[in-house]
Amino acid sequence: MKKTIYALCAAALLAVNAFAQESASTNIVGKEFPKVNPDRSVSFVINAPSAKTVAVDLGGRHQAVKNDKGQWEVTTTPIVPGFHYYSLLIDGVKVSDPSSQQFFGGGIWTSGIEIPEINVDFYLDKDVPHGEVRMQRYWSELTKSWRVCYVYVPPCYDENLHRYPVLYLLHGAGEDETGWSTQGKMYNIMDNLIDEGSAVPMIVVMDHGVANIPEIKSASMFDFTAYEKVVIEELIPMIDSKYRTLADRENRAICGLSLGGFQSWTIAMNNRDKFSWLGGFSGSGKGPGTTPDLYDASLNKDFHLMFISTGTKESPQMYATVKNFHDILVNAGVKHVFFQSAGTDHEWLTWRRSLYKFAPMLFKK
Repeated sequence: MKKTIYALCAAALLAVNAFAQESASTNIVGKEFPKVNPDRSVSFVINAPSAKTVAVDLGGRHQAVKNDKGQWEVTTTPIVPGFHYYSLLIDGVKVSDPSSQQFFGGGIWTSGIEIPEINVDFYLDKDVPHGEVRMQRYWSELTKSWRVCYVYVPPCYDENLHRYPVLYLLHGAGEDETGWSTQGKMYNIMDNLIDEGSAVPMIVVMDHGVANIPEIKSASMFDFTAYEKVVIEELIPMIDSKYRTLADRENRAICGLSLGGFQSWTIAMNNRDKFSWLGGFSGSGKGPGTTPDLYDASLNKDFHLMFISTGTKESPQMYATVKNFHDILVNAGVKHVFFQSAGTDHEWLTWRRSLYKFAPMLFKK
């Protein structure tokens, strides 16, 4: 009995010690600050000797104080686990932190910080076989421009010369094709799931979810006509020609986060001959104004999986949008999976958890 108690105490101490103050993993190599503290607050030391005021915008505004070395110091309140964008405010001007790596989010390149979770490693880099994320350029005749997508190929793709199913994974508004790989840790999630045998080895395509076709004028941000045309007429054929895919609807899925979730549901519903697996994280259906008559039980024959998710701490409007759509599907007799990420907002931890739940369900009948 005593040995059991000692073991439990040792495990608890190990968990605490694992989160002693440490430099953020998202810092530029060699930069000591910002540091994440055991209570998940974040400490900053900022060199701006000529500034009159300095603050950090991370989960709210935190005013810094100048120390006797002329540096500005501040420690935030505890920050919830996961990835967060942040910026510095130097004399009221928003700037990136030169000590942080840069991430594209909210329509700008900005700083970001990773706040660790205790005893959670599904999106961390483990000692397992790794796939690769490859940058793929392709010419779009529709947009008259070169486009870029990122393509994850599973471990041993180049050695195992067979064909793979494909997941088209879309980003949200204000993000781009790099988001799922950098902020989302998609490659770690997939590597770990494939290694443990939970997910089928698959190719994952992350395209830039904006397309400008001169002759197509979008009525609103929820008008996906142009991008849908690029996906169906150019992106999918290009991927099927350059990668060893199983090029049929039975082996093709589409999913996205936030606006990408709305895009995914719209594209899949309009092209049921192309997709049979469908998901949306913090976004689904056909956006605001969705009505029940758009969905009926016939969808059960068209899709092997329909998946929607939301964070329980999302804004009331966003949470209600997804929850109401879930209710519409329930009332229409449409079989689907509804996942709620406990305690998370409209953020990457919600979407990492969603992918972790969604990916193992794919391409299994």
